[in-house]
Amino acid sequence: MKRIIASLSSIVRGTVGNIPFTPLSLPFHYPFTTHAIPIYSPFTPLLLLFIGLPLCSLAQKVNPQAYYTDEEGNYVETQSVDKGDAPLVVTFRSNPSEMDDYDPSYEWHFRKMDENSQFHELFVRYEEDTNYTFTEAGTYNVVQKTYLGEDEPLDSAIIRVVVPSSKLDFPNAFSPNGDGKNEKYKAKEGFKGIVSFHGVIINRWGQKLFEWDNPADGWDGNFHGRPVREGVYYAIINAKGADGIEYKFRKDVNLLRHLSGETTSSGGGGGDNPTE
Repeated sequence: MKRIIASLSSIVRGTVGNIPFTPLSLPFHYPFTTHAIPIYSPFTPLLLLFIGLPLCSLAQKVNPQAYYTDEEGNYVETQSVDKGDAPLVVTFRSNPSEMDDYDPSYEWHFRKMDENSQFHELFVRYEEDTNYTFTEAGTYNVVQKTYLGEDEPLDSAIIRVVVPSSKLDFPNAFSPNGDGKNEKYKAKEGFKGIVSFHGVIINRWGQKLFEWDNPADGWDGNFHGRPVREGVYYAIINAKGADGIEYKFRKDVNLLRHLSGETTSSGGGGGDNPTE
């Protein structure tokens, strides 16, 4: 749709009786005419406002948003990311509109809050949309700026991103007996901010029974597809949080098949050899 461009060519103020009026000529550049149309009305200000409304609605603008997947697996569109968990992948989009006659340029300024609650710039990206993976805990401001030629930028937008401190812990027992509770030896619920992870389960002879690289996964008590015997095994776990904290777990793992419900703490001993 072509834009209606109205320009005021003349304004003459006067009165008819006691009623003020404003005669004016408005040349409309549109397919139906290029002639000036004389208009005489005491409601000229309202007329001008009415004509100006569609022009204002066509103003150039952007609507910066962040897109990410939250802890519940939902894809979220927002201007404030406060439920992220490192490594946190975020897509930033400018969402421009009414830019037909312009060739805008875009800037994304990534800034992080320091210990004095001051933001310092990390880097700048020059593209309409961008992606970034946050691997360090902290509070970030992502500032979007859009420029139309050499003019001042449109209103800047700030998207806040909060990456929480890390948390990781493990139980010392589990019960893989088919009751649907504590079926795997894995990280306790609520772990967060873990950017690297590696775990190994061995028996008392040092034989490796299981190995995994995701804290959400875990050992089901099997070795080569066969259940191992009840007993005490050993977990060696190394991990690192987004806040730089290193986790090193060296602990007994009690495999208790006869239990149901919550696991109980236990220690000591050594696991039976599953190959016996």
